[in-house]
Amino acid sequence: MSMKNSVFRIVCLLIVLAAVLSLIPPNSRAAGQTVEEHRVSFLIFNRPNGDKTYELTLTIPQTLYQYYTQKSHYVFSSRDFSKFVTPQAFQQVADTLWQLYDTPEDFTNAVLTIVHQITYEETIPSFYPVETLVKGKGDCDLFVYIAASILEAGGINTVLLFYETQAHMQLGVDIGYLPVDVRSEAVHVNYQNVHYYIAECTGSAWRTGWRVGECSTIYQNVSVQVTPITGMEKTSIGQISTNLRELDPSTITLQVSPSFMIENTELVISGQILPLTPNENVTIRAQIPNQGWVTVLTIPTQQDGRFNCTWTPLSVGSIELQASWIGNNQYNGATSRSYNIVILPLYFVILLIVAVIAALLFAVMILKIKHRKSQLPPDVSEPESQIIANPEISQETPDAMNTSTGNSTNFSDTEETSENFLDSEEAPSQ
Repeated sequence: MSMKNSVFRIVCLLIVLAAVLSLIPPNSRAAGQTVEEHRVSFLIFNRPNGDKTYELTLTIPQTLYQYYTQKSHYVFSSRDFSKFVTPQAFQQVADTLWQLYDTPEDFTNAVLTIVHQITYEETIPSFYPVETLVKGKGDCDLFVYIAASILEAGGINTVLLFYETQAHMQLGVDIGYLPVDVRSEAVHVNYQNVHYYIAECTGSAWRTGWRVGECSTIYQNVSVQVTPITGMEKTSIGQISTNLRELDPSTITLQVSPSFMIENTELVISGQILPLTPNENVTIRAQIPNQGWVTVLTIPTQQDGRFNCTWTPLSVGSIELQASWIGNNQYNGATSRSYNIVILPLYFVILLIVAVIAALLFAVMILKIKHRKSQLPPDVSEPESQIIANPEISQETPDAMNTSTGNSTNFSDTEETSENFLDSEEAPSQ
């Protein structure tokens, strides 16, 4: 009997102890224990396609996390969506972002960059933004709650956009003007005479992800339920603290050879990232005639940060090459100087070779003609040349000269005879 009483007493004590513990507030139970903090970091740019990258670190107190885990997570209708928007907990996050950005559009795009870095995983039931950040994963509605919380804390009005047929949620953002950084036509919904531009919060390609005003064609011209954020949290027991730092700078070099080449031949590309960053992807882009800038290669770096490869261009003409890398959690990305190469078409090279050969043959022919002329005899039409070239005339010349001399002698004798004759005629007169 005593054994049964002992068991009964123990069971009663356990029940009482459990009841007492259930009445103690969570903060009291945690007293005396080391408060654990959760840290999560994101990368953001100074602007879309910016040249500076910052690391934004969020520190979430354990007490704040526990507070949201104990709140109600039930959703009975679409009106309950807005209760997961908690701007008070994200006030410091919004204040930090406003230190970097001057416009609502840049602010919103930075928020989208943050949620695009969270791992996508379909999640049921819904969670509060702090819980999603600690878990490090979520789906479309959880990302929307985080983005809406930061934007509302930053003074930017939002609405929730629920596509029931597609089981998808987006965010509508009132930035007050037409977005200027959209890469297509800006998409919006009109609610109470206000243009709310679409903000797609999913997508893992966060560096080039969706910007405010951009939307997949799947969710255009379809029925959407607009839910104003009227039931969002007005107070919070704590806030997420932030730390912002600019990443260290880096440089990237590029060498290309040769500068002139024939089509369908290989081009050697090499370079290096400094400081040394192994196992990073370098993107080689080319500005091709009639195509613009296109990505042609992605090359991993070696242990010393160097990269090298070969590439065979498929076009001809002047091509501009450039190397870049997006950076990592320590270094800013960088872009190399442009490098120009000229690719000659094969038929042009063949014509050039033919022209060179023809020019050489013509030069050889001219030289041969000149050489032959130098070996020809002098022209016989010149008198001096006749005397030298005709041996018979040369042999007769002395006789002719003798005859001329003889005639001259006879003339002298005649003059002497004439003088004697004159002398003989004058003698009788004396």
